[in-house]
Amino acid sequence: MPIKRNEFRMDQRMIRQILLILYFLLSYNRVEGQKTLSKLEDAELEKQLKILNKSAIKTVKTKYGDTYDCVDFYKQRAFDNPLLKDHNFHPKMKPTLSTIKKDSTFSSTTNRSWTIWSKDGGCPFGTIPVKRMTKDDLVRLTHMPPPEDVTFTDEYDVSNNNSRPNGRYVSSQGYKVAIAQISYNPHNKFAGAGMSSALYNPQVNGQQHSGSRLKIHKGSDILQAGWRVDPTLYGDTKTRFFIHFQAGKIHCFNTLCPGFVQVNHDFPLDYSFMHIISQRGGKIWSVEVHIDRDLSGNWWLLMRQDFTRIGFWPQSLFTDLKSFATNVDWGGVVYSPPGVPKPPMGSSYFPIENSSYDAYCDDLTIINEKGETIEVDTTVTHTDNPYKVEFIQLSHGAKQIYFVLYGGPGESTHV
Repeated sequence: MPIKRNEFRMDQRMIRQILLILYFLLSYNRVEGQKTLSKLEDAELEKQLKILNKSAIKTVKTKYGDTYDCVDFYKQRAFDNPLLKDHNFHPKMKPTLSTIKKDSTFSSTTNRSWTIWSKDGGCPFGTIPVKRMTKDDLVRLTHMPPPEDVTFTDEYDVSNNNSRPNGRYVSSQGYKVAIAQISYNPHNKFAGAGMSSALYNPQVNGQQHSGSRLKIHKGSDILQAGWRVDPTLYGDTKTRFFIHFQAGKIHCFNTLCPGFVQVNHDFPLDYSFMHIISQRGGKIWSVEVHIDRDLSGNWWLLMRQDFTRIGFWPQSLFTDLKSFATNVDWGGVVYSPPGVPKPPMGSSYFPIENSSYDAYCDDLTIINEKGETIEVDTTVTHTDNPYKVEFIQLSHGAKQIYFVLYGGPGESTHV
């Protein structure tokens, strides 16, 4: 059906508004050390706060000091995106998955035994938890670095399905990775992937960040989930959950720009893991994440062994990821601005082939185009100095499990 001219103009205005928000949130060309804002900048930030901070049905606190607004499902930031204006999404949505391993109920609530909420009981069903933005948050976020590029020097004969790469992964400026990845091939068709990642709290400063991620991508479209320590993004040095999507030239973390549709009222996207940080050689804690494409083409974020639903990226956001992904990788990533020493990664130590001491990702899975879950036993590794990575099979109880072991002290004095 043809688009009416007035509707097109309205969409154009909304797109410009979103891009303006993104400029203030994600621009990284602002002068470092800027202490004051002009009256125009201050007024613009106030305007953006009114757009970002939706009215709250209830305000709640976690046991760990974070405050969240319980926002009506239908008023969440995702629906400010003009691509989603005619949506039919609802808080009881379930992914139309095919043969993926999952629980029989797919309850919209998480297990209350792992709740993070204080005595106020958290957000009620039909709402989602969203951290309220402040002017200081917006100013800090203007110093977010550019997104990590997706670059391969691999060259293929596209007429030959069995062609092999003759190049390598190329890391972005300022970023360093220690990852295992499925061998790149433009003919790959992945409907999802998963991992379990040990939780650590590497020390970072200033605009540095350090974390672990599951990354799915095709062309210029990217989906990521995992944990990271990122003072610029979060305003503290806690280990927190994160998601990230990139669709063409638009990218953002969590719900800083409209795109990801939350359905879970118990789990915030910047959840703090500080109460369950692994102790090297002691108790090891981990987080399990999955990103899976359902039969409607939406990419779902699922967590834990029971595949708890957190939310999804609608298919309409993407160009390349409207269909299947071609690339998957797992492991560590850090960032430092130019001239700043590289921060620690993972456990802050190089791997010694012992999962009680090493930062790791395990339970690596991919989902093929038929919806079948496949355990990963073959990868290609890539590491940037000064870090290390290994893809290795280790004993875990009575089983042999494949691990991605990664990390290092970076350029700190810590060894």
